[in-house]
Amino acid sequence: MSVTRGILGVLLQPALFALLLFGPAGTLVWWRAWVLIGVVFIATVLSMAMLARESPALLEERFRSPLQRGQPRADQVWVMIFLAACVSVFAFIPEDVFHRRIFDAPGAIVSTTGLGLCVAGWVLMTLALRANAFAAPVVKHMKERHQTVVDTGVYSVVRHPMYAGTLLLLLGMPLWLESYAATLLAGIPIALLAVRILIEERFLRRELAGYAAYAERVRFRVIPGVW
Repeated sequence: MSVTRGILGVLLQPALFALLLFGPAGTLVWWRAWVLIGVVFIATVLSMAMLARESPALLEERFRSPLQRGQPRADQVWVMIFLAACVSVFAFIPEDVFHRRIFDAPGAIVSTTGLGLCVAGWVLMTLALRANAFAAPVVKHMKERHQTVVDTGVYSVVRHPMYAGTLLLLLGMPLWLESYAATLLAGIPIALLAVRILIEERFLRRELAGYAAYAERVRFRVIPGVW
């Protein structure tokens, strides 16, 4: 991967968050948003540095389009709907905080817990990427990379730790930014994650040798003891 592409990759996520948050807010004077963007930037740098050192092939996969050849049509449709839902949630946060204020703002303990969930989500996602060199952003069987079932690290606890980390982020971000309404709205992309898991598991059971046995060994998909 070129240096230029790597730099753009590091800057892309914080830039998107800044656009979605500060644009609807109509102001840059929002310290909580700046803290969140700083967390996103640091997490992106650290995870990309780890992948560049330990799994450059996976880093290339993470930079590819969310719509790819070999990806089931159902997953292609899901990706577009999920991205639209996430954008809607993030854009609604400043709308609620600065213009609507549907519910009272969370207290300091709740909002700080939200930031902790964000950090925990990034850590969990990074651990998943470190354990699974086949953690592509789309559902597909990577035959050219001789994909196998991964059952070590966080994958020995739940079958979809990447989605577990995403769940924490979707709940933590609106709480840290003090919007209960957006936290409730995050239930939409969370429900879509559950649908995606079912699509992905049906595909993997059919295409990836050993996945059915792995699903028997590791019973829970996202939350230990729950689902």
